[in-house]
Amino acid sequence: MTAAPPARFGGRVAVVTGASRGIGLAVAERLVAEGARVVLTGRRPEPLADAVRALGGDGVALAVPGRADDPQHAEATLAAAVERFGRLDVLVNNAGINPVAGPVTGASPEAVAKTFAVNVTAALDWTARAVTAGLGSEPGAAVVNMASVAGLRPSPPIGVYGVTKAALIHLTAQLAVELAPRVRVNAVAPAVVRTAFARMLYEGREAEAARGYPLGRLGDPADVAAAVAFLAGDDAAWITGQTLTVDGGLTLAGSLA
Repeated sequence: MTAAPPARFGGRVAVVTGASRGIGLAVAERLVAEGARVVLTGRRPEPLADAVRALGGDGVALAVPGRADDPQHAEATLAAAVERFGRLDVLVNNAGINPVAGPVTGASPEAVAKTFAVNVTAALDWTARAVTAGLGSEPGAAVVNMASVAGLRPSPPIGVYGVTKAALIHLTAQLAVELAPRVRVNAVAPAVVRTAFARMLYEGREAEAARGYPLGRLGDPADVAAAVAFLAGDDAAWITGQTLTVDGGLTLAGSLA
């Protein structure tokens, strides 16, 4: 009989943005499985309500619908987390968008600005507001940002997205310096994961796409969730400002997709 994983998040409270599906939901599932109570955000109330039920109901999860780049939503979510569960220990900045495909020189300024607003500025705003709301007042506080291998090198046809993720990786290091020693800040950089968000990168050609990965497959949301849980937990207590690449060996092969 396999022993249950240790409850390394027992008594702790996490906020996960963009958590109604895909990687964000997998992160929430992993944290709850290891003892956390979680607050989930997303734009649509119905999938969030479904996620709360799947996680075990109101005793362990709370949904607060809204846009990640809305400061009032961030403020309300963090206040709800403290009001419902009494504390704040982990913030996972998972929400992200990728509305632009093609050369960066062809992207409209409005689309570029919106992508930065959600993928970079919102992560900074949520982190700053979380610290004000109490993140770091208890030992073990952590922020984990969802970056991407697209932020590690040029990444056509999702160049604008890649530029925002490169900025997020740098922001992660900057925040790690500024918030130490009370709050650790790290990032995860996945390659292509089988989610609706990444469908354009593999749909209809998954076997072909997977051939570029030394480990022979695309990622699953649970692969990324495991890395997030590690960085958010005390096993990573002496790690901050780092970006953990979770890519099935893809970047070793010199590719990004």
